[in-house]
Amino acid sequence: MSHEQDEYWMRHALTLARRAWDEGEVPVGAVLVQGERVIGEGWNRPIGHHDPTAHAEIMALRQGGQVLGNYRLLDTTLYVTLEPCVMCAGAMVHGRIGRLVFGARDGKTGAAGSLLDVLGHPGMNHQVTLSEGVLADECAAMLSAFFRQRRAEKKALRQAGRAPQE
Repeated sequence: MSHEQDEYWMRHALTLARRAWDEGEVPVGAVLVQGERVIGEGWNRPIGHHDPTAHAEIMALRQGGQVLGNYRLLDTTLYVTLEPCVMCAGAMVHGRIGRLVFGARDGKTGAAGSLLDVLGHPGMNHQVTLSEGVLADECAAMLSAFFRQRRAEKKALRQAGRAPQE
């Protein structure tokens, strides 16, 4: 894929990340593409779905499996706004995706090289090609703005609880 195509699909993932934000979820979006066709989309939904596995990547992989009628998602590329966690990276290996393209690194839980390197581990039975940093600034800015807003809301609630009653 060309850099322009990678940016195109990452912008689509950013749109999905905004849906997560609008639902009160951490804004991460994912798009699973085979050829020029979207076969799966997802955005973070663990809070709303009461499901710790409802990460953007998992949601996109599940939908892709349904579309293809197969858990092996061969010849696919997954675009995600944030470096995947261990669970999501493992699902990518099990699903045999061909390529992962992500935006921002996640120094706390990233499993594509930041904290761990699940995708590049030599013991894995499948290797996923990796491209990182596509629209990284936009991806990181959305996450930063979300957490800045969340901290401000929590601070306002704490202050409202301490405010004298009239």
